[in-house]
Amino acid sequence: MTNNLAPVTTSDLRKKKRDGQPIAMVTAYDFPSAKLVEEAGADMILVGDSLGMVVLGYDSTIPVTMDDMLHHTKAVTRAVKRAFVVSDMPFLSYHGTVEEAVKNAGRLLQEGLAKAVKMEGGRELAPIVTRCVQAGIPVMGHIGLTPQAVHQLGGYKVQGRDLEQARRLLEDAMALEEAGVFALVLECVPQEVAAVIADKLEIPVIGIGAGPSCDGQVLVLHDLVGYGSSDWKPKFAKRYADTGTTIREAVAAYVSEVKDRRFPAPEHVFHAAEETVKQLYGEGGVRR
Repeated sequence: MTNNLAPVTTSDLRKKKRDGQPIAMVTAYDFPSAKLVEEAGADMILVGDSLGMVVLGYDSTIPVTMDDMLHHTKAVTRAVKRAFVVSDMPFLSYHGTVEEAVKNAGRLLQEGLAKAVKMEGGRELAPIVTRCVQAGIPVMGHIGLTPQAVHQLGGYKVQGRDLEQARRLLEDAMALEEAGVFALVLECVPQEVAAVIADKLEIPVIGIGAGPSCDGQVLVLHDLVGYGSSDWKPKFAKRYADTGTTIREAVAAYVSEVKDRRFPAPEHVFHAAEETVKQLYGEGGVRR
């Protein structure tokens, strides 16, 4: 638990990298989960477009819209006072004109009250990143496994295993840093490659499935607390609790008590005044 109420800034995150202090980032999608994540001391909260799969039941992030992201970002930012909130730019919200990308990014800050946006892609995004930064919109990059391009990548596969791919990732990372991103997510990349990228960049590199040499780590809340019905358990995720089982057992107990008429018990009900009861049932009436 943290008692430090000072809001985390991009300067704080850069300082953490310089000082060798790991950054803890958690992906959350609503008010209660964001509140718990902040109370637990996370430095950053990502409102990920992974909500498409985790919360909305899609099989990828591609169906997620700007309206979806705004809705969930607003819920998260209502809960957060200290952590640095980053909101994902959804599929096709930044793949058209630069002007359209800036407008959509600006909405996540102006309407959603996020502190920054995240975009998936490499050096091809440099002009968009630069323009957003010029407009006062902090941008976090995201390379390696980029879920919005899952069909192009041929599935959820580790990226950067061979030398050519590794060099391309490093070049993308450096191009994004030069374009102005304040931090970079590196997903599903061999730890040796991630270590080189984190060492070369001056900005924080946040890993997910990228090994311990990154400047920080990010996990989806539902993965780390075991909440949800998905049987897919990514290798990079560690489960710290099994809240899914706890919730399932609690609901099952409730259902059983309702069917057995054990709930509500006397301590859970309210009673009308005696005079009201007499008027409702009459002097000899029976109250259920």
